[in-house]
Amino acid sequence: MSAKRRHAALDEHSVLVIGLGRFGTAVAATLTEQDWDVEAVDHSLELVQRWSDEFTHVVQADTTDIEALRQIGAGDFERAVVAIGSNLEASILTTANLADLGVPSIWAKAMTKQHARILQRIGAHHVVLPEREMGARIGRLLVGSLTDYFELESGFGIGRMACSAKFADKTLAELNLRGKYGVTVVAVKHPGEAFADARPETVIGKGDQLVITGSTERLQQFSGRASGQ
Repeated sequence: MSAKRRHAALDEHSVLVIGLGRFGTAVAATLTEQDWDVEAVDHSLELVQRWSDEFTHVVQADTTDIEALRQIGAGDFERAVVAIGSNLEASILTTANLADLGVPSIWAKAMTKQHARILQRIGAHHVVLPEREMGARIGRLLVGSLTDYFELESGFGIGRMACSAKFADKTLAELNLRGKYGVTVVAVKHPGEAFADARPETVIGKGDQLVITGSTERLQQFSGRASGQ
């Protein structure tokens, strides 16, 4: 497929994913499941052949070469993910090339904080450190009663927990969790039902699933109190 024809087929649900390791294939597979048009690229012919039937387009290319990126129409994409793992030089050069091609939204995987800073300075709009972020997430889950946790930004997050007997059979207005603990319940899931928006009159029962937001410190303190710690 030529770059010109690819450009005509691109829409707001098209993504370029570079690097077909575990991280890149997970990103590409999740996007494909949501009916996004994924063009996956890797330098390894073996990996390209392995994933050729899984994603919309799978291309072998040396993305450290900006001309190779031009040939596959990389500059036509609105979004690109640099999922290259341990090869820091390839990660940095690929990210710089995408920035030079004017890709509006570049997501890049970093291995270290230093790597992340370099990627940001050369043009990455979003940088993720998967291992560090997963480690921090597990650390939060090990303390208190949170069953899931995501840090939206430094010092603020969203978590999921089961309602304990301590807070059961009361409305959210009666509990006043924001005033007492500095956290806000945004959604509630009763057993056998779907999540619903939380309202002041919502009554929560023991075992109900709660989605709560607040500062990381307040969430951790509240989850500890809720679990009796």
